[in-house]
Amino acid sequence: MRLLLVEDDPRLRAQLRAGLGEAGYAVDEADNGVDAQHLGQTETYDAVVLDLGLPRLDGLSVLERWRAAGRTMPVLILTARDGWHEKVAGIDAGADDYLVKPFHMEELLARLRALIRRAQGLASPLLRSGTLALDTRSGRVTVDGQAVPLTAHEFRLLAYLMHRPGQVVSRTELTEHLYAQDFDRDSNTIEVFVGRLRRKLPPETIETVRGLGYRLGALP
Repeated sequence: MRLLLVEDDPRLRAQLRAGLGEAGYAVDEADNGVDAQHLGQTETYDAVVLDLGLPRLDGLSVLERWRAAGRTMPVLILTARDGWHEKVAGIDAGADDYLVKPFHMEELLARLRALIRRAQGLASPLLRSGTLALDTRSGRVTVDGQAVPLTAHEFRLLAYLMHRPGQVVSRTELTEHLYAQDFDRDSNTIEVFVGRLRRKLPPETIETVRGLGYRLGALP
């Protein structure tokens, strides 16, 4: 999953970047509203963490412009403890959730997981496809209850597919959602990771749809 982190405080941004990276997310960053608006309108994200108190262009204006441009990615806004009016304005502008500073990283991660699931119509944090299960809270993948060891890239790819059961996902889409903007992207590496996953998962878990991409079986 690929996120956009928008925060002008260098220390907090570094802490959030580290925590999100450890949780398995590919993270792009912006420290002002102008850059954030551009990234949100030109790149593809599974969710955004957006501080409202930004230089050059405030976060509320950024959010309003994204929504006016038809950008529908889930947005989690960060507000000050006494900024109840910001919460209301943010929700009215199109935010999906908010978090009050200071906060625990675990809560931010839980809220992001929920937003990403809801965006795909999934209610449970435990995603299943036959005997295959992926726990979005722990990052644990099992087949018939037995743990399956995956690399970070293999886990990201599988998680993206399992959030889109029954949907055909192109290699281009996978590349856009699995790697940060500054990563040397190569869609051919997706084939390599799919091949590795197939050797670790039950047969026919990941189907190739010729000329279109890949599809995971629908979750029961």
